[in-house]
Amino acid sequence: MRMSVLKQDHFAYEEFTVLDTIIMGNKRLYDIMKQKDELYAKEDFTDEDGILASELEGEFAELDGWEADSNASRLVQGLGLSQDILYEQMSSLTAKEKVKVLLAQALFGSPEIILLDEPTNHLDIQAIEWLEDFLMEYEGLVIVVSHDRHFLNTVCTNIVDVDYGKIKMYVGNYEFWYASSQMVQKMIKDQNKRNEDKIKELQAFIQRFSANKSKSKQATARRKLLDKLTVEEMPASSRRYPFVGFTMDREPGKELLTVENLSKTIDGVKVLNNVSFRVNKGDKIAFVGENEIANTTLFKIIMGEMEADEGTFKWGTTTSQSYFPLDNNEFFDGCDLNLVQWLSQYTEETTETFMRSFLGRMLFSGDDVYKAVKVLSGGEKVRCMLSRMMLFGANILVLDQPTNHLDLESITAVNNGLMDFKGNVLFASHDHEFINTIANRIIEIRPEGIVDRLSNYDEYIEWRKANIND
Repeated sequence: MRMSVLKQDHFAYEEFTVLDTIIMGNKRLYDIMKQKDELYAKEDFTDEDGILASELEGEFAELDGWEADSNASRLVQGLGLSQDILYEQMSSLTAKEKVKVLLAQALFGSPEIILLDEPTNHLDIQAIEWLEDFLMEYEGLVIVVSHDRHFLNTVCTNIVDVDYGKIKMYVGNYEFWYASSQMVQKMIKDQNKRNEDKIKELQAFIQRFSANKSKSKQATARRKLLDKLTVEEMPASSRRYPFVGFTMDREPGKELLTVENLSKTIDGVKVLNNVSFRVNKGDKIAFVGENEIANTTLFKIIMGEMEADEGTFKWGTTTSQSYFPLDNNEFFDGCDLNLVQWLSQYTEETTETFMRSFLGRMLFSGDDVYKAVKVLSGGEKVRCMLSRMMLFGANILVLDQPTNHLDLESITAVNNGLMDFKGNVLFASHDHEFINTIANRIIEIRPEGIVDRLSNYDEYIEWRKANIND
């Protein structure tokens, strides 16, 4: 069987064309193509060369070599790239384009086994939907690691749980596994509680009657029963969930945010075109669309980090905003502060007890709180930024891709925190489940303007398929 693996080194194929890189997904086919080219380029083409060429042509046909270019084209187009990209050098591509090309390489040539490590990272939602459809129709074996819950629910038929120092396989998708695992944990806790209560009852009986001769036989019997009762030790899970919860210092009034005719051109491309909308009380709006720069640009404008070319926006006087930017490096790069000192900048309550307690809930414990923020990992920086937001007490949250770099437990915590938040949320995300469970309104930014619908994300996708032709 042929096994294909999603490569993680985005710079491994810089000197090759996109087409060659994709075809390398089937190494034998690629080697045959190169061998054929070398043979036919020889000036002294011998009979032996002719026999070898004939054998290579036969194997080339068996490996579907004549369809290699069109198959590669279908893959890149499915992932949202133009087929013209096939003839460009990998070195000329953007990071996100390279991610898609390497994914196309892993899917190329119908391998019997595909190993995918975080295949949805850096993919837009349309590309993720295409990948889900591709894998659902794929007849081979797929082994995947992913933090995308919707992707796991859609694609997977089995879940392998690596925890408690053990590996167990369960039949069903992620949602079924999660519900089952939570139920098992509850059953174990309930059983332990019943055992503990029974032990206390027996201990009290023994203590009360052991000195009483008429009851001593019963006490002895109960002592034997007590010896058999053990409280099963809960297996220590490696999973740790941070606490993410947002509270408002004040309730906002009716006037929240009005955006009128905003337009912005970046590097010669008009990313916002006459964008207008009004935020109403209770709105949790997901901003979607193929051009992610449009969402980031809109957020930067309404948060005062960028000037619009045309149009206006106005926040209500009773609103307060807290912002999670797409790029948080300016908060950490070159900063010599430790975690306690860094977070103290954003709160009046700066006692070490408070800071350590707050950071502990965000999974920074022990000496971790004295780590310099400039050396934090991507996920740790995200947890710091979320901590900062929680301290502000804002009634409107603006978040640009807040789940990037987070593990499943942290994504679940952020998801639940935003669902429970009583104020307004404006956000962009690649996570289907995240959007679907938080948003009650979808705004899609398109080249010609916006599409604005009151619905969850699944309902919006169904409506869009029926009403919009791209």
